Amino acid sequence: MKKKTILLVDDDSAHRLMLKANLKSEFEIIEAGDGDEVLPVLEQNPVDLIILDLKMRRLSGIETLTALKEAGRYLPVIVLTAFSSVNSAVAAMKEGAADYITKPVDINELKIMIDKVLNYERLQTENALLRKRLDHKFNYGNIIGRSRPMRELFETLALVSPSAATVLIQGESGTGKELVANIIHENSPRKNGPFIKVNCAALHENLLESELFGHEKGAFTGADKMRQGHFERASGGTLFLDEIGDMALTTQAKILRVLQEGECSRLGGDKTIKVDVRLLTATHKNIEEMAAEGSFRQDLFFRLNVVPVHLPPLRDRREDIPVLAKHFLRKFAAQNRKNLRGLHPAAIKSLTEYDWPGNIRELENTMERAVILCLGEQITPAELPAHFPAAQPLESNGPRLGASQGMSLKDMERELIKTTLKEAGGNKTQTAKSLGITRQTLLNKIKEYHIT
Repeated sequence: MKKKTILLVDDDSAHRLMLKANLKSEFEIIEAGDGDEVLPVLEQNPVDLIILDLKMRRLSGIETLTALKEAGRYLPVIVLTAFSSVNSAVAAMKEGAADYITKPVDINELKIMIDKVLNYERLQTENALLRKRLDHKFNYGNIIGRSRPMRELFETLALVSPSAATVLIQGESGTGKELVANIIHENSPRKNGPFIKVNCAALHENLLESELFGHEKGAFTGADKMRQGHFERASGGTLFLDEIGDMALTTQAKILRVLQEGECSRLGGDKTIKVDVRLLTATHKNIEEMAAEGSFRQDLFFRLNVVPVHLPPLRDRREDIPVLAKHFLRKFAAQNRKNLRGLHPAAIKSLTEYDWPGNIRELENTMERAVILCLGEQITPAELPAHFPAAQPLESNGPRLGASQGMSLKDMERELIKTTLKEAGGNKTQTAKSLGITRQTLLNKIKEYHIT
């Protein structure tokens, strides 16, 4: 197991020598002779913990803690202080120090303190990663489907998730490629490690390389400090590269090196960095055709396509549409505090017959709109967009909103409240009842939208 790195900061060279002699068997030790050397040292070296003397000639421990905070360097710090200066140690902890120890230092006590602080930091990092994954809001809640294509997908995911195989996820926009990548990670042996996502189409080629592989200080204009890339940060976990088909050929060559050799180099540096990453990729493009045409590296395609996963478009699994629509209905009814009984059979028919070029993402947006516009107890075709099959065969079960193309959902909601208020003669209790919301919610909306 790799040793943790400790930075000793003390202007007393003899004291540094003593600490180093007692700690070097268990930790990698880096030294700094005063507080003003800390930030430059951190620019050049990865550090896990700082042991910081409070009283130094050029920059005191308190001033060093302030400088670390201003530079955005939130590392665990143990401060050293004389017994008579415990108040200074308390002040240091208010500035972000993790703990303090008095001089003369008891080495055994210091080692116990170092282990405690490092273990706490590790737990904090793991908990933050877990919370991030639990709190993350995907484009849709969970994988939902009973159709044959979805059952086949579930079987493939059950087999591939526990493995170390590289997976290429293909499917049209809006089919849920990111969700599938997350599910593969969550069901893998790496689930407690990082899960980092990068949209390759959203970044310029040079910026993408810097994001993926990191850069050394001075590698390019504006590179004022060393930065780890996503391959380093994802080590021990999973890296998900979305829209891999938009990646430049030069970057593809570097990705191939990582897959073949398990190592990479930061931009502007010649140091080889070993990385332990499971790579998941996704695209809506046909990269097999791109590889044949030469716009995508054929050798990289074969490396990525170890296990291909294809997400079917919604039009190819129409029997799942009612289940998904009801799922989104419950979600948005709860968000908008509406008591809706469900979907009218005619609305279900209309939803099922539509071809959904935007797939599940479009269905989710359609259901959100329908819930906001619905004034009765059921979603009917009247609440669906006009271009849907048989979109308006029923009489609306409440006042209709003449929504123009391009209106936002908030604009629609504002107009709906104004229309309903007018039809109720300004009676707010009756208006709230017609809209299926509480009177207090209506009053809050009136205030929010400045409706007079």
